[in-house]
Amino acid sequence: MSDLTLIIPAKNEKESLPKVLDELGNLNFKKNIILEASDELTIEAIKNYDCEIIYQDSKGYGDALKKGIETVKTEFFCIFNADGSFDPKELDVMINKLKNDKCDFVFASRYEKNCGSDDDTLITFIGNYIFTLLGKIFFKLGITDILYTFVMAKTSCAKNLGLTSKDFSFCVELPIKAKRANYKICTSKSFERSRIAGEKKVNAFKDGLKILFSMIKLFFRH
Repeated sequence: MSDLTLIIPAKNEKESLPKVLDELGNLNFKKNIILEASDELTIEAIKNYDCEIIYQDSKGYGDALKKGIETVKTEFFCIFNADGSFDPKELDVMINKLKNDKCDFVFASRYEKNCGSDDDTLITFIGNYIFTLLGKIFFKLGITDILYTFVMAKTSCAKNLGLTSKDFSFCVELPIKAKRANYKICTSKSFERSRIAGEKKVNAFKDGLKILFSMIKLFFRH
């Protein structure tokens, strides 16, 4: 998979990220770690690993992913968590969908048959259900897990979307704009593992409101 780059946003993941990179091992794809320049502990923790560190222009989860996509040079990229919750074994299935099913974007899902999550809470489950339903009703999105950013795509397609979100609203902006651009969107079965260390960076209520307002703005800007 030399034509694939993993975009790994890794704010304050000094404990988890080395273990994630160990698990990825010597797999034949690029690993771009997106960090704030001030995150010295995480930078120090991965100094001996075969990966490229890319510094954000600003702050925020969405900003990290935008920067990551902008700097990808391979044909495909995949957003991959630094906390250990994503399973590298699922990457083969996703890239096969891009290549063999001729998809432009593949969105992994925890909510299809034989899928699940060890990291989901009741609040995040309900919130994701609501936002996914809104995506289906107002944007005709066929994906089943709108807030799960385990996403693989053709780099050229993503770069054409004009993504702007700097926070967790990126989660909904990406699929909505991909749908509006008439790209072929597919889903892939996934099981989310428990985080290796630390706590979720998402504030369910605060970030949920930002995501809701973002969906409203995207709806009226069409």
